[in-house]
Order: sequence, then C-alpha cells, then structure tokens
Amino acid sequence: MSTPRTPLTQILRSQFEAALAMLNECIVKCPAEHWSDEHDASCRVAKYPVWMVVYHTLCFVDCYLSPSNEAWEPTPRFHPKGRQELEDEYPSRAFSREEMLDYMAYCRAKIARVLGDGPDAETNDSLGEPSGFSWLPFTRAELHIYSTRHVAHHTGQLAAYLRRSGVELSWVKAGWKDLP
Repeated sequence: MSTPRTPLTQILRSQFEAALAMLNECIVKCPAEHWSDEHDASCRVAKYPVWMVVYHTLCFVDCYLSPSNEAWEPTPRFHPKGRQELEDEYPSRAFSREEMLDYMAYCRAKIARVLGDGPDAETNDSLGEPSGFSWLPFTRAELHIYSTRHVAHHTGQLAAYLRRSGVELSWVKAGWKDLP
C-alpha cells in the first residue's frame, strides 16, 4: 500500500518539476553550436560550456534526492568515475544533449519516487529529519527547497545566456510541462 502524499510533498514536487521543465527547455532549445564549444569564450555560461552547467545541475538533483550522501549511488551511465564526477571541477568527459535529456528523465523518475506516493516517498516525519548531507545542516524538507533553488539558479544562468543568443524561453508556474 502506498503512502499518500502530503500537501507539502505535493508542493515540493510541483515546484521541483517546474524548475526542471524550464531547465529541460534550455537543453532542448540550446543551439547546437552553443552546446559544447569549449574553445569559444562567447559560448560559455560563466566559465563553463552549456552541457557542463546542465550536467552539474542534474548531478546534484540526483545526489540530493538520495536519503544521504552515503546512500547516493552514482549511475555508471552518467557518472563514469563515480563520486569523483561531483568532486572534481570538470567531469571525466563531455556529455551530449541526448545524454542530458536521458539524465533529466532519470531525475524526474527519482523525484516521482521520492516526492510521490510510493514506498520510498518522503513522509511528514522524514521531511523533518536531517538532510543526510553533513554540509547542509537542515531538514529534508529544506533540502528539497535548496535543491530546487539550485536548479533555478543554473536555469536562470542558462536562460539569460540563451536569450542573449535570441532563444525564446517559457515560464512554468507549477508541475512538469512539455515545452516546445
């Protein structure tokens, strides 16, 4: 029997998914010439290529949806060097748009498990427990808000960069939206 979602988990999931929908639109609409040109400084967000900002963002979504740092299990497909991928400034290799869209789908499925109705879902009790990450001294509920803010921060960077390149992007109020 599944645990029904509380209003708080519904809100957390809705806003998390909205932030990810906007990041997904950045991935989809990024012109190919801007995705990975590491040699052209005008094709960077801060000092990183677009793909790397996307990868960094999704890595931490994946990690912070785990019960703790110790419980996070890197997926070889997305983390060829395991935990080292999060610890090093630069990933071990470049990732394609298609790989990042696959990673997005993986993260969305993980959100559904953690903030959904299944047996692994957060409860009112678990949301009040410690985050599970020693460097984030707050509750699981605040961890999900923190993670959503992290997605929004990097999505804002990407959106500003893409808008300067003439790409039109949408705003999502709540929940996942498939955007053009």
